[in-house]
Amino acid sequence: MKLPVFLGDRSYEITLARGCLGHAGEILNLNRKVLIVTDDGVPTAYARALAGQCRESEIVCIPQGEDSKNFDTLQLILRRMLALGMGRGDCAAAVGGGVVGDLTGFAAACYMRGIDFYNVPTTVLSQVDSSIGGKTAIDLDGIKNIVGAFHQPRAVLIDPDTLQTLPKRQIANGLAEAVKMALCLDASGFALFEKERIDLDTVIENALIAKRRVVEQDETEQGLRRVLNFGHTLGHGIESLHDENGLYHGECVALGMLPMCSDAVRARLLPVLRRLGLPTDCGADADRVMRAVLHDKKAQDGMINAILVEEAGSYVQRRMTPEELRSRYIAWFGEEKQ
Repeated sequence: MKLPVFLGDRSYEITLARGCLGHAGEILNLNRKVLIVTDDGVPTAYARALAGQCRESEIVCIPQGEDSKNFDTLQLILRRMLALGMGRGDCAAAVGGGVVGDLTGFAAACYMRGIDFYNVPTTVLSQVDSSIGGKTAIDLDGIKNIVGAFHQPRAVLIDPDTLQTLPKRQIANGLAEAVKMALCLDASGFALFEKERIDLDTVIENALIAKRRVVEQDETEQGLRRVLNFGHTLGHGIESLHDENGLYHGECVALGMLPMCSDAVRARLLPVLRRLGLPTDCGADADRVMRAVLHDKKAQDGMINAILVEEAGSYVQRRMTPEELRSRYIAWFGEEKQ
C-alpha cells in the first residue's frame, strides 16, 4: 500500500507492506552514500538488510533509549557523516524506533543545511506516529524534544513483519499512540479497540491515514496539528520522571489521556487501556509533573495549550492555567480519584 503525503515540494510516500524492507532498493534511492542509524535494541538483521541494498553504506549503532537523544549522540552521527564524505546528494536512514528516527532526522536536517532522510520504523510506536510528519529533535536538560527542526522524510518504509520481534509491552506502548489518534479523529477506529481482538495492520493503516490528514493541513503545528498532543501535555510531565517510574513514552501518553477526557469517554478508554496492558494509575508527584509541563513547548505565557476529548472522534483545544491542569491531574491520580 502506498500512502502519499501531500506537502508541495516536500511531499513523499509512505509504503506500508509486509516484507517491503527486503525490497527497499526498489522503493528508495539507495544508489548513493547512506548512513544508517539504528540502536542496540533493534535486531541487527534489519539495518543489514537495508545496507545490503545500498551502493555504499555505513551502519551506526547507538544505545537504545531516550537517554541517547542528546548532543553527544547527535555529534557522533554528524561526525560519521563527515568521515564518510557525504555530500548533499547523499542520505541518512533511520532503522528503529522513535529515538533513532528523531535523532537521524535531526542530523539530516543539520548536515550541510539538510540532506535526504529515509525513515524505516521498526516499532509500533514509530510506525503509527513518529515516523511521519517531519518532527525531529533531541532532548535538553530533561526536557523532551526541545531542540529540533521540521525536516520531512524523503520516504517512509513500514514493514509490519519487523514487529514480530517486539515484546508485548513494546507493542502496547505503541498502540497507545494509535488509541490517541482514534479518540481524537476516528470514532469508528476507536471502536475497533473495544473488540476482543484487533488487527495490527488495520490499526497501523488507520493511524497513518489520520495523522497524514492532520500533517497535510498543518505541517508545522500552527493549529490543527496540536490535536496530536492529546495525552502528551501531562504525559511528557510524567515521562520526565522516567528514571524513577520506568515508564515508556506510550505508557505515559496513556496516563496523560485519562485526566483530559470526559467521564463518558474515560469509561470507554479505561477498559481499552487495561486490555492492551497499559497503565491506568500513576504515583508521580503532581508538583514535579507540573514543573516539567511548564517547560514543555506547549506552554506559552504561563498558559498551556491543552487538548480535551469530550466525545470519541472529536476534540477541543483549550488554553488552561497550570492550576487547572494540576487539578485535573489530582482529580484522577490523586487522593480524590474515584
